[in-house]
Amino acid sequence: MHRLELSPNFSDPDAFYATLTDLHRERSEAESERINARLILLLANHIGEQRVLEEALAIAGQATELAAAQGQSAQQEQY
Repeated sequence: MHRLELSPNFSDPDAFYATLTDLHRERSEAESERINARLILLLANHIGEQRVLEEALAIAGQATELAAAQGQSAQQEQY
């Protein structure tokens, strides 16, 4: 059974980041959201395994919840 690869696995992370940011440059927020949605679906299709996809979704959701909690904590410290 496969697991989600969490170790760095990019052959050239800087090139990927540059290409991704170039793709979004001069796009509207709505266009960028559509690009991201398509990219997610393309990569999910490439992965294919439901358990791996569910693991990725769970980790992504946890990161979002953690960021939101940290943001609330920082706002409370300001008051």
